[in-house]
Amino acid sequence: MRKRKRPPQDRDPARVTRVVRLGRWVRRHRRDAAAHLLRGTCYGLGTGAVGLAFWWIQQQL
Repeated sequence: MRKRKRPPQDRDPARVTRVVRLGRWVRRHRRDAAAHLLRGTCYGLGTGAVGLAFWWIQQQL
């Protein structure tokens, strides 16, 4: 069964424009966002590992 499209007068032009702009922004910045996510994950893992190492050293003293 085919979905019925809403008539053009029911669509808010500002909302459609906003969605289109958001989609374009996401396509342009997807690689940058992935790189920042990977970088943040690495920083978080490194910080956690150092914290765990210091905690372990304190427990041994």
